[in-house]
Amino acid sequence: MNLRYCTTLFCASLGLLILPGYATAEGHPWLDIPGSKGPGAGKTIVLVSGDEEYRSEEGLPQLGRILAQRHGFHCIVLFAVDPATGTVAPNVNDNIPGLEHLQKADLLIIQTRWRNLPDSQMKYVAEYAESGKPVIGLRTSTHAFNLKGSAYQKYSWDSKEPGYDGGFGRQILGETWVAHHGNHGVEGTKALTAPGAESNVLLTGIPSGSIHVTTDVYKVRLPLPEPVQPLLLGQVLQTLSPDAPPVTTDKNSPMMPVAWTRAYKTASGRTARVFASTMCAAVDLKEAGIRRLLVNAVYWSVGLEKRIKPSLNVDSVEPFNPSTFSFRNNDAWKPGRLPEQY
Repeated sequence: MNLRYCTTLFCASLGLLILPGYATAEGHPWLDIPGSKGPGAGKTIVLVSGDEEYRSEEGLPQLGRILAQRHGFHCIVLFAVDPATGTVAPNVNDNIPGLEHLQKADLLIIQTRWRNLPDSQMKYVAEYAESGKPVIGLRTSTHAFNLKGSAYQKYSWDSKEPGYDGGFGRQILGETWVAHHGNHGVEGTKALTAPGAESNVLLTGIPSGSIHVTTDVYKVRLPLPEPVQPLLLGQVLQTLSPDAPPVTTDKNSPMMPVAWTRAYKTASGRTARVFASTMCAAVDLKEAGIRRLLVNAVYWSVGLEKRIKPSLNVDSVEPFNPSTFSFRNNDAWKPGRLPEQY
């Protein structure tokens, strides 16, 4: 067998791996992270990434590993995937394979941005949303979907359906996309404890002012839909430095909530626990306070709030150096990577 033939055969075989219907080394286009021992043993969390800017494809796998290896949860991380190559592609907004895992999930963590998913995938999101099971929505999940001609149009961020205005974000999480409040990429955020939340279990181990992120504060319409419990307020800073003073404009009068809980009542009368934060870009997970906030939120969401302690281990599982938030044209996204490479 000559060298040219062997090379041709190898390339043809490799091509089979990247055709539609591809399989990763693990046999599927998502990450499946088994849980170790811990309070979360026996519970499954589905983490859904898919945004072009804040690198949820980097942040959610790290969060999933923390939850699985430190706390025992079985975590499945889904990605926006290019169906032609099987690679993770945040700019492909109409394909997130694996959403059927929501049928057996105990918790959904979502961080997507303006996805236009086909009905065959959205049906799993809609079924979960109406199941009464808990939801955690991060950053751009306030505008998670931008649906066009969908049977699930009411979940679109700009929904005008009577009784469901603002779609998934407004109705389930508490707010849809409104605007940047801080100057994006210029003014950072310090998270201060909201009045009345000082003893809230979700803030265990998180002193007021201890969280600083470089993502700016999102604008929300006040007051948020009832019943909402603001946990953290976002103080807009003059620069991205953690030592920066607050801006001298009126942006901090009043301050916008950047983390809150609420109860979502489904059409069938079930009530779901919901946690939302407009922080939590991948780079924010370098902050121990953000990791602790998310771990606490997970415990609370699935009814394990009595197990929340300041001693919960929220350390990264391995060195974590996420990309700074940015769109693809700034070389932040790493093209050509398969799900298991995250």
